[in-house]
Formats: sequence, C-alpha cells, structure tokens
Amino acid sequence: MSILLDENTRVVVQGLTGREGSLRSQFMKEYGTKVVAGVTPGRGGVEVHGIPVFDTIKQAMEKVGMIDAAVTFIPGPALKSAVYEAIDAGIKFVVSPVERIPIQDVIEMVHYALKNDVKLLGPGSLGLISPGRAAIGWLGGSLEWARALFDSGPVGVISRSGGQSGTVPWALKVAGLGISTALHIGTEPVLGMTMADVLKMFEIDDQTKAVAIFGEIGGTLEEEAAECVAKGEFTKPLVVFIAGAWAPEGMRFSHASSIVEKGRGTAKGKMKALTEAGAHIVDSPEKIAPKIKELIQL
Repeated sequence: MSILLDENTRVVVQGLTGREGSLRSQFMKEYGTKVVAGVTPGRGGVEVHGIPVFDTIKQAMEKVGMIDAAVTFIPGPALKSAVYEAIDAGIKFVVSPVERIPIQDVIEMVHYALKNDVKLLGPGSLGLISPGRAAIGWLGGSLEWARALFDSGPVGVISRSGGQSGTVPWALKVAGLGISTALHIGTEPVLGMTMADVLKMFEIDDQTKAVAIFGEIGGTLEEEAAECVAKGEFTKPLVVFIAGAWAPEGMRFSHASSIVEKGRGTAKGKMKALTEAGAHIVDSPEKIAPKIKELIQL
C-alpha cells in the first residue's frame, strides 16, 4: 500500500499550461501518475502532454469524472483562490508546492481545508512519491532520478527539508530497505498537514513497518509528533534526526518557519520529547537507515 497517493489516484494540475506545471506534469505522467486534467483559466480546450486543459475544475469534472487530488503550480498571490476552487469542487487532497505565500492566506487556506475535511499538503511542499506507483509535485524531479533514488519498501519518510526528502530515501535504498511513501511536509510557518497527521496514516498502512523523520529546529511539528507517539496513535518504530542543533535561540535556520524563540522549537526540547515518547534519535542523517534496519530486524 501507500498513503495519500497511488496509481489509481486521479489528479488535476492547476496551472498546467505554465512552465512548472507543464514540466512537472510530464514527469508525473511518465512516472505513472494518473493525471486526468489540467486547469488554466482562459486556456480551456488545449492539451499539454496529452492532458486536456479546462478553464475550471468543475468543467474538468464534467468531462473526465471525479478527481481525487489537485496539485497547484500557481503563483503565490493566486494560490488561495486555486485551493478554494479545488476544495469547493469536492477534491479531498490538495498539494501546494508554492512558497512565499502571505501568512494570512495560508491561515485561511488551512482553516478552510480543515473545515471541509480536506488534506492540504504544504504550502511549500515539494510533494510526495509512492515508489513504482505515482508521484505528485516536484519530489522525484525526473523519471531518471525518481527511479534511481526511490525504491519500494517498508519505511515511510517525512521530511521538513526539501533536499533530504530525496537523500533519506536514497540512504534507505542503499541499506536495502526502500520506502512506502516519502513526503516533504512543507516550508511555511503554518502548514495544512502536520507530522502527527502523517504518522497516523503510516500507522494504518500495512506496507509501512517503520518511519524516518528528518526534522529541524523551530516550530512544534516534532513535538506534536512526540505527542502522537506518547498517546499510542503511532506505535511503529520511529527514527528521527533533528537538524540545526547548533543554532542559538532567535537564529533562522534553513526555512522561514525554522526559528527558535523563547525556548520553544529547540533541538534539545524536540529530542527530549521524542525520546520520552519512545522514538529513537540519531545524531546524523547517515545513521537513520542503519538504526531502522536494526529496529525492524532486516
């Protein structure tokens, strides 16, 4: 199995006719993702890589049928309206690779998604990949790289770093493990889906036997993941690396959301919470794969 996305997931690309939308859609389609439609207002009637383009999602659904997921290659100022359109059309999973969104827009999008029981990955998420099944967003990059870096296997991967969303699966592949699904949680200070949300999905996924997290200082995502484990909502082996342990309070690290303030979001605090909950902490990314291999006895 996989979480959120498989070869049967029907995907619409918002902004298909733009440079990024066109390029990424070609990769997704080549990888096996069922991209059934694209949406660009005013461009309805054309095709891109054999994918029909419509002016609205509603028009797309009238022609191609139900759509399960949307990915938004939309300029930041227009993102909120695109996400609202997808949600209003009844789509229950939206992936937003866009960064630098006005924080008020992000808050409103997240609230609207929660209100409508929609899973919103991002904003600022590279996306996710279920090896050999489907990919959505930027994660994987190209058909060649996706096949080289991501092998199917028993480990779920959650990353706050875009780059590490690929290198952690690669390390797991080299260790003879592979992954069930890997996803980049996003870079904005406020996000739709949290690490805890994703852990709960991996908990009920039969293929996933353990989860690796590449975390960072700042924010409360890792502390929320620790609470999820402490409550027994995630019971499988969990291995975590926290980047930026050297950063002093108040220093920005990597992303705008990764900032330590007033004792919250510190590496020490995150590691303490996760360890007390029962997770396994490693002090370098290279140790993630060997530790998981040890825990699941492969």
